[in-house]
Amino acid sequence: MKQVVGNYPKSPSPCHCLNIRRASRAVTEFYERFLEPSGVKLTQYSLLRHLEQVEPVTISELADIMRIDRTTLNRNMKPLIEAGLIEVNAGKDSRSRQVILTPAGRSTLTNATSLWDQAQESLQDYLGELEVEQFNFLISKLEALVP
Repeated sequence: MKQVVGNYPKSPSPCHCLNIRRASRAVTEFYERFLEPSGVKLTQYSLLRHLEQVEPVTISELADIMRIDRTTLNRNMKPLIEAGLIEVNAGKDSRSRQVILTPAGRSTLTNATSLWDQAQESLQDYLGELEVEQFNFLISKLEALVP
């Protein structure tokens, strides 16, 4: 099976893990091209989108919801805090901190979501409906490898 990138066919590696990582990088770059006008990267968009759905939330809870470790979440939050898109405030106890979107964060997220929708539609058109369904099935199956 050959993959096509632009007009250049690309033969997959015999390593399944490498092929998945290559595909992940390609899809990430694809989405980031769409998101570029919003000023946020795909990882930042994902964080803002998750936060919008569950705020206020502690850093630990958000890391669990996003299925990433706290150190990665903290690293991804830093530029969003510096840009004034999110705030971290004292939590219910002295050990916890809660994260919320700022008004600027909501505005950025609205703009980025419009661009993300365009990327989704473009990828759907490129792959086709049947391939997207098969892809989603395979992704779910792969995620189940590690409960």
